[in-house]
Amino acid sequence: MPHLHIEYTDNLTGLNERELMREVNAVVCNHPTVTDEADVKSRIARLNMGNVYIGNQPDNRGFVHVQLQLMAGRSTEAKKQMSDGIAEVLRRLVPQPADLHVQLSVDVADMDKATYFKGRL
Repeated sequence: MPHLHIEYTDNLTGLNERELMREVNAVVCNHPTVTDEADVKSRIARLNMGNVYIGNQPDNRGFVHVQLQLMAGRSTEAKKQMSDGIAEVLRRLVPQPADLHVQLSVDVADMDKATYFKGRL
């Protein structure tokens, strides 16, 4: 932990996945409540528009959604700082095609310490 899950629609051509993950990771790794940068893990999923439906008129719409999962116990202020930092990265790096309405979202969720397992090999 922390875990970052990034999903985006495949009509956002030109999105640099590696750069987005690197920059989002940096936001979380550099936060003072994160003590080991090697604990921050990101993954990204490109969603086929044939498998996505946005609202009632999905044509010319797309999105990028980031979910940050953190071990429970961080303050609302700390979570807001990370959320705001991730949102800034999205605003800067997500392509903005003229013919596409793009929604950006970030969700920060707590993980339950009692049921979370982490091991190393």
